[in-house]
Amino acid sequence: MGKLDGRAAIVTGAAWGMGDAICLALAREGASLTLAARNRARLDELAAAIREKTPGCKTLTVSVDVTQEAHVQAMARATLEAFGRIDILVNAAGITGPIETPFWEIQEEAWDEVLATNLKGTWLCCKAVAPTMIAQKSGKIINIGGTSALRGYKNRASYSSSKWAVRGLTRTMALELGPHNINVNVVIPGVVDGPRMQKICAEKARVWGCTPEEVYQKYCDEMALGRFVQEDDIAATVLFCASDDSRNMTGQQVVVDGGWDV
Repeated sequence: MGKLDGRAAIVTGAAWGMGDAICLALAREGASLTLAARNRARLDELAAAIREKTPGCKTLTVSVDVTQEAHVQAMARATLEAFGRIDILVNAAGITGPIETPFWEIQEEAWDEVLATNLKGTWLCCKAVAPTMIAQKSGKIINIGGTSALRGYKNRASYSSSKWAVRGLTRTMALELGPHNINVNVVIPGVVDGPRMQKICAEKARVWGCTPEEVYQKYCDEMALGRFVQEDDIAATVLFCASDDSRNMTGQQVVVDGGWDV
């Protein structure tokens, strides 16, 4: 018996990176999955890979723009039609936004895009599943934050602002949904190894006039454990928050950063 047998989960931002790892972790514990992202072709590939690795897992792929309420509501309806319930929502959809850019140089369109995806998208997805979870008198919502929401983050104002706001949204929703037996928590990844961080390291290296490897090492030097977080580390933490193991934890931030913010 898996920890999530009989439960249905929606994972946004499923197409790449930690979203991919999160989907596989939930599937291995028995959850039926709605995989949601903009790239439908990539989602279909991921769904096939998950079914191969976890025979019997039920999957649904939905192309969705989380900044559009009509898309998000359709995603929730499709999940209910496919699985009859919504037990878990993981808001992993997000974008990096401008890198190494002082706040006064950020273009308005770039600012709006980051806040729309990272904050509005999280809110819209929670809004879409809340009525079902309230009717069920149970549910787990796991938002994905970032360590830029733990202290100031120079030259990343739009991203940092969006993740600070996700922390506030999480705590507020925990208070509002707690009476309905719904847990709402935020997982805060540190520097996660993968294509996203490779892009960030490359851009920092360009601005700083050094190599990406030197930027990578600078990050490691700031961490108590001296190493990057892996996608599977985040997936394992999300699984904990999605399971009954965390039944008495809500409104909390779970930081997985290798000791960056110690």
